[in-house]
Amino acid sequence: MADELILIVEDDNNSRTLLRDVLEVKGYRTMTSETAEEGVALAQLHHPALILMDIHLPGMSGIDALRSLRAGKGTRDIPVIAVSASVMKEQQHEALTAGFDAFERKPISVSGILSIVREVLDRTTKPHPQ
Repeated sequence: MADELILIVEDDNNSRTLLRDVLEVKGYRTMTSETAEEGVALAQLHHPALILMDIHLPGMSGIDALRSLRAGKGTRDIPVIAVSASVMKEQQHEALTAGFDAFERKPISVSGILSIVREVLDRTTKPHPQ
C-alpha cells in the first residue's frame, strides 16, 4: 500500500524532482533534502518508511550518512536504498557492504525504482510476530 513517507536525499535537482514526482503519482508521501546532513536530521525528526540516498553528495557522503543513520536508535531500522550514477560493480558492492538495503542506478528507470521501493518496503515493514 502506498501512503508511506519516503525521504529523498539527492543533490541533483532533476533527479530529486523526478523521484519525488514518480513516487507521489503512485501515492507515496515524500520529503526531500539536497544534503546528507539535512537528510539525517529529517530522518531523525520524521522517521520515514524508506530513504532514497544518493551516494555522492556534497559534504557528507551517502555512505557516511548511512553509518550515522545506522548508529541512531530511532533511525537504525529505516531501510535505505542507494541511488547512484556509479555503474562499477565495485561501487555497488561497496554500497551494499556498507549496509544499504538495495542499489538503484541512475538514470532512474521509473518502473525499476517503483519496483525496488515496493520490494524493500514490503520486505522491511512486515509486522513482527508477538
